[in-house]
Amino acid sequence: RTCFFYKLHIRLVNFKIRHICVFSIVKLMKSKENLVFLGMMGSGKSSIGSMVAKKLRLDFIDIDKEIETELGKSINKIFKEKGENYFRKVEEKITLKKLKTFPKIISLGGGAFLNRNIRKEVLKNHLSFWLNWSDQILLKRIKNNNKRPIASKATDNELIDLIKKRTNIYSKALYEIKCDNLSKNEVTQKILNIYEAIKIKN
Repeated sequence: RTCFFYKLHIRLVNFKIRHICVFSIVKLMKSKENLVFLGMMGSGKSSIGSMVAKKLRLDFIDIDKEIETELGKSINKIFKEKGENYFRKVEEKITLKKLKTFPKIISLGGGAFLNRNIRKEVLKNHLSFWLNWSDQILLKRIKNNNKRPIASKATDNELIDLIKKRTNIYSKALYEIKCDNLSKNEVTQKILNIYEAIKIKN
């Protein structure tokens, strides 16, 4: 008898979890907001965003990939051939356009949130999550990836200064996720927990 009630309890808990998840998805699909991930290069915006999108059964948009598809070139090549100013103009145009397609899970480029127009749109109409890591972890990840145009020729001190400057802007995000010592699954779950709490409250 004890075993029967235990199994019944587990089934009820699982049903409740599924019900809450479906309820949240329906609420998001009726809303005009996206879940937007921002942070430094190497912070895991694309991988975490993709995982959250799968959990919520929503489309995932990686802005950097969208830019590469639009121009038919890698970000690195765009920087080298056209320069940063040109890239930022294209980034603003594509980002603002994609933010109008909701509901989606969107990963911004590392410098996108520094753009006043993009930042204003994100903060006014969407749920923003800053994936925050320690300077040393970010430094290691950036230096291990030669596809980062701004960081490719920078010294360690220059990269630390860049991280600190951008941190002041990233901190304006609605939610800060401190990712140190967490796995990707744990970061994803933390975001989903925050999102569930928001939707239940509303």
